[in-house]
Amino acid sequence: MKENILGIDVCSDTYDELAVKLLQDIDKGRKSFIVAINPEKIMKAQEDRELKSLLNQATYQIPDGIGVILASKLKKGRIRERVTGIDMMLKLCKEATNNGKRIFLYGAKPGIADEAKAKLEEMFPGILIVGTLNGYEKNEEVIERTINDSGAEIVFVALGSPAQENWIIAHKEKLNPSVYQGVGGSFDVISGRLNRAPAVFQKFGLEWLYRLLKEPWRWKRQLELPRFLLRVLRG
Repeated sequence: MKENILGIDVCSDTYDELAVKLLQDIDKGRKSFIVAINPEKIMKAQEDRELKSLLNQATYQIPDGIGVILASKLKKGRIRERVTGIDMMLKLCKEATNNGKRIFLYGAKPGIADEAKAKLEEMFPGILIVGTLNGYEKNEEVIERTINDSGAEIVFVALGSPAQENWIIAHKEKLNPSVYQGVGGSFDVISGRLNRAPAVFQKFGLEWLYRLLKEPWRWKRQLELPRFLLRVLRG
């Protein structure tokens, strides 16, 4: 099930429900891709038709942002659980390990994907990460051949948004894997190069507050949330 928030589709599925659907996509050879939706992206899409089209082309738009949950509640919707990009990635890694599905890591600076691979192999013993490639590789033929030759079924793409989503749309039909997820800076976090907000901030959807406390100069960006909620209320 999906809800529409200011013209952007958002899934109401939980992590478990999404994992079931994604495993089915792999087993049936269906192409699918996941994009994380937050208030900032929705607000940008109000003025950017290409971005709106890009977000709505995704198979699964996950509610990554407490503002999306609040918007759904204001509209008496069904979205009650945040599904963050990095946690969806980790959930998929767990399910891939349990079901013998093969993973490829593409993106980030040289060496980061390899470090993330090593950490994921510690976190999920038996995980099948069959290849990595940094985001500085620009030869399309090399990228496509490397991914296809790996035998991967899931590709995590860390090129930043919306570049990673544009890349997925442009390439997924030429590639063999079924499932694609744009994961932003997740490789940096998993590798240990970048710290994630403490668990208590994550639990209550307050990563934005943690970032603001760490980087006070971001305060203007945080004004997007009240603007977003006001726009939702106005319909």
